[in-house]
Amino acid sequence: MKIEVVPALELSLTDIDRWSSLQVGQARLDSPFLSPRWTQAVARARAATGKKAGEIKVAILRAEDGQAIGFLPARVRADVGMPVGAPMCDYQALVSAPGVAMDPRQLLTALHVHRLDFCHMQADDETLARHGRGQTESWIVEIPDGYAAYEAGRRAAGSGVLKDIDKKRRKVEREVGPAVFTAMSESRADFDQLIAWKRAQLIATGQTDYFRTPWVMDLVNALFATRDPVFGGGLYTLHLGGKLAAVHLHLRGAHTVHGWLIAHNAALERYSPGLMLFQDILRSMDGTPYDRLDLGAGDYRFKRELSNAQQTVVFGFLGSPSPATFVRQAAYGVRHMAESLPLGRMSELPGKAMRRLDLLRGLH
Repeated sequence: MKIEVVPALELSLTDIDRWSSLQVGQARLDSPFLSPRWTQAVARARAATGKKAGEIKVAILRAEDGQAIGFLPARVRADVGMPVGAPMCDYQALVSAPGVAMDPRQLLTALHVHRLDFCHMQADDETLARHGRGQTESWIVEIPDGYAAYEAGRRAAGSGVLKDIDKKRRKVEREVGPAVFTAMSESRADFDQLIAWKRAQLIATGQTDYFRTPWVMDLVNALFATRDPVFGGGLYTLHLGGKLAAVHLHLRGAHTVHGWLIAHNAALERYSPGLMLFQDILRSMDGTPYDRLDLGAGDYRFKRELSNAQQTVVFGFLGSPSPATFVRQAAYGVRHMAESLPLGRMSELPGKAMRRLDLLRGLH
């Protein structure tokens, strides 16, 4: 078997179709972030804003007969590979048939890099997951039998979150006005309010405002407008008493809705409008092709209480002997040493610094 590397925007229609077909039947690969359309959307957004589209490449594993049996996208800059679309990308994985893997060293050679970083590599990945330096969980709501069965399952598991949301919904409708949910909204005003709320949230919490980066805004705008049945954005809104209370822009795969950008009206926060909107989204999935709502990584209470499944993801890197690999090894060494010491919040600083630097590298 050999590995061929091609620019993302030069993928043949045959390879795009083959990539998509390999996602079918494997729930963990159904993520929109693992779609060829995500990789190409990022490449187009970067090209449209003056970045080098050719940095976005796809490593294709081919069998002896030339058929593609595995796809792994990467953004290649200098001698380092990074996840495509980071920091906006919540999953990475080799998209392949079960049991198929790439030789990691051949992968580095084919991409012409000395190091390949990843931040949300699926732990099931047979090519890169074993090179992880740490792990976390992504929280998933699976509803193959519909909302009513899911609700009964959460109740049987001892979770009262849905009952609490129902109580708050009745309360807000008495005190504020009727709740109106809209799926796949085309409201530009509500979309713009989402971005404004997210930017304010990032600034207030001292985080990087990634919406200042032109390619990020171009990507988000393009996905908001994409109505492809197996890939694109989905704007979901909740109005209370005629006021926008919560708004989400999620990504859609063939059967998965992935939580992406979420925000709510702070003036209505006591009613938990964001949770109400998640509940409405789950209810709206009945009778549609969607049977999974992926809430992504992050150990938040609402994710733990809503979810009934998990996907482990790992962060780390694959490297060959080189200065780039040495620097990364040293950074992880400092991080692990700090995290092993009883220094309270000080122990978290090296990890936070690495994540901030990786975010800035991804945005550049």
